[in-house]
Amino acid sequence: MFGFRLSLVIMLGLLGALGLCASSIAAQVMQITYPADEEPGDPRFKDVKEILRVALEKTVPEFGPFHLRASAQQTNGLRYLSNLARESDLNVVWSSTTVEKEQNYLPIRIPLRKGIMGYRLLLVHKDKQELFRDIKTLDDLKKLSVGQGVGWDDIKLYKAAGMNVVEAKYSNLFRMLSYHRFDAFPRGINEIFNELDKESLANPDLRIDENLLIYYPWPYYFFVAQANTKLRDRLELGLRKMMKDGSFDAIFWKYNGKSIEDANFKKRRVIYLKNHLLPKETPLNDPTLWYRPKLN
Repeated sequence: MFGFRLSLVIMLGLLGALGLCASSIAAQVMQITYPADEEPGDPRFKDVKEILRVALEKTVPEFGPFHLRASAQQTNGLRYLSNLARESDLNVVWSSTTVEKEQNYLPIRIPLRKGIMGYRLLLVHKDKQELFRDIKTLDDLKKLSVGQGVGWDDIKLYKAAGMNVVEAKYSNLFRMLSYHRFDAFPRGINEIFNELDKESLANPDLRIDENLLIYYPWPYYFFVAQANTKLRDRLELGLRKMMKDGSFDAIFWKYNGKSIEDANFKKRRVIYLKNHLLPKETPLNDPTLWYRPKLN
């Protein structure tokens, strides 16, 4: 009987030790949770997710293993920034930058898409294509209305430029444009071609305007909570490594090369908008961080 009890005590001790060991190993694995897609099948962030994964992979020697997963919640940018502040289900997000965001969160100031989201083409209704052929200046553009997602930072830029903005849920904007609720839906060149393909069946009257390009500097960064300096340092190191070994540019061209070609910059009239939201720390003068096409 005594021998049985001794064996049981030894076994429980071994199991406890193994449990502590497993807990210790799990604690050493960095848990990374990024935003789930706002809508099922949303094509907008495939490139950013790949950049995130590769940046983490390249920093395993310095920071150890990681586990990467999407958030359990499907939500929009405003909500997931709120969750990030509390590190509630999220500890990394991607977003355009503003003075306010950089005061509330830690930015990794490496533009994830080399700034091409600032080059905006217009999604329009086929019946209004002629309307855009005569637009040459910002004053001309002010006569028209544009659609934007609820809470998007771009809204402040368009309104500051004197434009009429209609706000709605992202997935509703395409149908609203089909119903003439506004005149144009400005989209980054990295977004517009995939979105038109995705929406063409449900909204067959949508077209990409062939005449105009709206430009404003629009860096898109990873952000983490203010207290999470370890993840900030890991992501910055990973991105720097990717820039050095060419994997960052490889992902950029993989996802954006065809869109850059199809954008046909040289044949477009450019209307420039000011971005008064940019922090003074924005690295606009570092040519290694940006893609800058030749514009008219």
